[in-house]
Amino acid sequence: MDWLYTLSGFLVGLIVGVTGVGGGSLMTPLLVLFFGVSPATAVGTDLLYASITKSMGGWVHAVKGSVDWKVVKLLALGSIPAAIITIASLKMLALEEKTLRSLVTSVLSVALLATAAVLLLKDWIKKIALRDDGTVYELHHRYLPAATIATGVVVGALVTVSSIGAGVLGTVAILFLYPRLPAVKVVGTDIVHAVPLTAVAGMGHMALGTVDFVLLGSLLLGSLPGIYIGSHLSAKVPEKVLRPLLAIMLLIIGLKMVFY
Repeated sequence: MDWLYTLSGFLVGLIVGVTGVGGGSLMTPLLVLFFGVSPATAVGTDLLYASITKSMGGWVHAVKGSVDWKVVKLLALGSIPAAIITIASLKMLALEEKTLRSLVTSVLSVALLATAAVLLLKDWIKKIALRDDGTVYELHHRYLPAATIATGVVVGALVTVSSIGAGVLGTVAILFLYPRLPAVKVVGTDIVHAVPLTAVAGMGHMALGTVDFVLLGSLLLGSLPGIYIGSHLSAKVPEKVLRPLLAIMLLIIGLKMVFY
């Protein structure tokens, strides 16, 4: 099975490299539905996998200067404590395997369907933020820090339970809160924020015993070259074609997870 894990890692890495999204939203359900991995173990393993793969992209964005560190700090002020509290709550509750499986699957389903909806409606969502005169609606600067921290709390809890949310949902949240932020900085900020969040959540799952290190190694073996190749292909593949296909695929997977 190891070579199948590596092949899956390569394919998911390729999609992530081309589109910039799809890591957790594809990898976790793939492990659960195709390989029969326990949902909790799939989430825990995917979180550490994400922290390692995203650190490469985060480093590139940091070097290029395409990161708003103030926004990263505010998001992390909410997401990191939320991740720690979520892990602590799971440990204290000591849920039975069946209950934990049900919880993770339910949150995973909601996160997948939300991600699919955001991908399909991304252009429409952008238009909502526009006034008739072409300017954008902006939250008053007085409320921005609190709103950003609150967003971090939601993303942190969602990511810790499902491993999904730091990518597409995090990007859209930043777009809504900071509509004047350049697109490249939105992406860079989201990726850099995701690195410590997925690392903390992943280490929390490691403490819970829901990380498979052999599986992690097999996935990384395929995904790292996949991301590298995909990033070079991204300019040649039209996003308008890929985004709807990815969204429909996530929608189908999400509905399948509902009845899992």
